Amino acid sequence: MSDRILMQGNDAIARGLVEAGCAVAASYPGTPASEILSSIDRWRKKHGVKMHVEWAVNEKVALEIAYTAAITGLRAAVGMKQVGLNVASDPLLSAAYLGVTGGFIVVSADDPGPHSSQTEQDSRLLAMMAKVPVLDPSSPAQAMTLAGTGFDLSESFGVPVMLRPTTRVCHASQDIDAGPFRPQAREARFVKDPARWAATPAFRRKLHDRLSEKIAAIAAWPATAPVCMNPDVPARKAVAASGVAFAHARELFDELGISDRIALYQVVQPYPLHAGFIEHLLRTYAEILVLEESAPVIEMQVADRRRVRGRMTGAVPETGELSPEIIGRILSRFAGLSARAEPPPAAEGGRRPTLCPGCAHRSSFYAIRKAAPGGIYPSDIGCYTLGINLGAVDTVLCMGAAISQAAGFDYAHRLSGKTVDIVATIGDSTFYHAGIPPLIDAVVQGARFLLVILDNGTTAMTGNQPTPGTGIGAGGETTSIVDMEGLVRACGVRFCRVANPDRLPEFVALLKEALVHVRSLGVAVVIARQPCAMVTRPAGGEGRGAIVITEECNGCGHCVERFECPALVFDEAANRVRIDGMICNGCGVCVHVCPLGAIHPGSSGEEA
Repeated sequence: MSDRILMQGNDAIARGLVEAGCAVAASYPGTPASEILSSIDRWRKKHGVKMHVEWAVNEKVALEIAYTAAITGLRAAVGMKQVGLNVASDPLLSAAYLGVTGGFIVVSADDPGPHSSQTEQDSRLLAMMAKVPVLDPSSPAQAMTLAGTGFDLSESFGVPVMLRPTTRVCHASQDIDAGPFRPQAREARFVKDPARWAATPAFRRKLHDRLSEKIAAIAAWPATAPVCMNPDVPARKAVAASGVAFAHARELFDELGISDRIALYQVVQPYPLHAGFIEHLLRTYAEILVLEESAPVIEMQVADRRRVRGRMTGAVPETGELSPEIIGRILSRFAGLSARAEPPPAAEGGRRPTLCPGCAHRSSFYAIRKAAPGGIYPSDIGCYTLGINLGAVDTVLCMGAAISQAAGFDYAHRLSGKTVDIVATIGDSTFYHAGIPPLIDAVVQGARFLLVILDNGTTAMTGNQPTPGTGIGAGGETTSIVDMEGLVRACGVRFCRVANPDRLPEFVALLKEALVHVRSLGVAVVIARQPCAMVTRPAGGEGRGAIVITEECNGCGHCVERFECPALVFDEAANRVRIDGMICNGCGVCVHVCPLGAIHPGSSGEEA
């Protein structure tokens, strides 16, 4: 008997994977996929399922671990966001050739918009290049169902399968009938076959031929064939939609009153698109509208520019998320209805995103500006990207690129006969993920820059998942700890120091010392170590003591503009700064920021 449970999309995906017998799950956190692995851990503990669950050091490692479990006959899954799939693309493309014996699901959560990503790339395009079938859920409930379908598809054809939810599926909530868990009576059994598992290029060509045959067969698999929502309607026009775009279209069909004259199809498997469906569309309809996010994957496979309308023809916006309002206007035009009114633009205003009150990253960025005021500041992916507000972040490219770009800036300026201080910043989790190879390269090549590793002891931006330096596993178990200082020194760095950035004067002095080393001897590393304020520091002035602003404050605004702590509020009427005691946690760093010395630590009962 099933239970009806309100679940977020990521929770539903996790439930579907565990229900279907997933034995190994690995991930690296990234919004909108972050909650999947922690939910897997929760479901497996609640129902006593024996599994291996881990936060891997990066997406490539996570995929390789899960894939290897799948070639022993177990069911396995790996989760990541769309830009994480870039990191894991090398093993994914190879795994498609080699295939699997147990079911293997690659959950790649896309972010049309984008809401919290560098790009709004479509994972389905990479799946097409890899020749890996894709399942595109339109709701949390369907995502849970397709997790099981994906395992069946994977095992039926011996290939990895991509499950591709988007932000609106991952973060939506829905009442779902949760079925029973299916215990898997499987044992890992790796059958040695070097011609397959260690295939050389000559054998890879044969494996590629077999993969193409599999894709052709998957394009005829009944379980994932497109479904018509109104099959009895005689129509000359049809809409083929996938993912959340289908969910919006289904609701709008009723609202616009077009269900009796336009056929609506849900495409669950956008790649490979079923060959029979393509033939049916072109044989039956004079006009076909394709709604999908974000790339024209379905549209390209139908490949009839005379009858197909979509992103390639301009009927659908080429970029961006397909909101209900946008789809409503597209459907109205396609149906020949009067145009729906454009919604008014969203009102601007409010406070820009900023680092949390008491965040030690703020101290680090302020110190960097003090120590190297005319420097160049490459940075990386994480909540510390908000250092841009403090004028201490000049570039953000991708995971680990802060170090590579710091080296590139150095080489470029030295070729031009210029000397410039370069201070790169990278988070602890990002350093473990992608910072070690470029650091080794920089040392070998004699680069000259200062790297500040912002070590707050967690992967803060995505929900405080553990890092290799915390000694905590995905399920809260104790793990080995990687020594960051030892790791940095093993990369060949001769100057490596650890300091607390909240001790601002001492930290500024250390950065200046490190820059002296850089100018003559090469790469220096300072590890700015202070736990994340969201984890360790309570608000309400309950940290290290209340902070007070005295009458010496003349309203210069330096602390608000250059330090930008949310607890420092400029009072326009009084022309001075005050402390918001509800969010101040008493870290006391602002005491060292005020050029007039008007900020002081006070007693807990003193009025701020």
